[in-house]
Amino acid sequence: MEAAVVIRPYRTDDAPSMAQLYYDAVHGLGRRAYSAAQAAAWAPAPLQPIDVLNRAADGRMTFVAANARDQAVAYVDLEPDGHVDHLYCHPDFAGQGVASRLLETVIQRAVEQGLPALYVEASELARPVFERHGFAVTARRDFEVRGVPIHNYAMRRELT
Repeated sequence: MEAAVVIRPYRTDDAPSMAQLYYDAVHGLGRRAYSAAQAAAWAPAPLQPIDVLNRAADGRMTFVAANARDQAVAYVDLEPDGHVDHLYCHPDFAGQGVASRLLETVIQRAVEQGLPALYVEASELARPVFERHGFAVTARRDFEVRGVPIHNYAMRRELT
């Protein structure tokens, strides 16, 4: 069943809920594929709202999925060069098509802008969502965050 959410452009008043959402997604969903130590290294604390505000003001497009109370329950951002940097969904809304709807919005905007391709570094959990939308793995990336080994997948989707 698809969640009753509205996809809309980010607003500055979304920053506090997005800051917490990032942490909740990593610790609530990320733990399905990553250890507690990996989740803690990835997101040791919720982001600060100012960090969200600064990211959203750097030229990227950010879209949120808003619930009936108009609160962000998922978000995605697209950098001008085609990099999908964040795609996070609150655990209560996972598996309901919300991330797919956000990704479809980004793909549509990228096509409208004439971008030749999109690329992302997807987590183990996000990888299937991106694959369903035409992204292909180009490499597994093994690295350390705060001294903890972790991995993700470099993925790409051609648009032209």
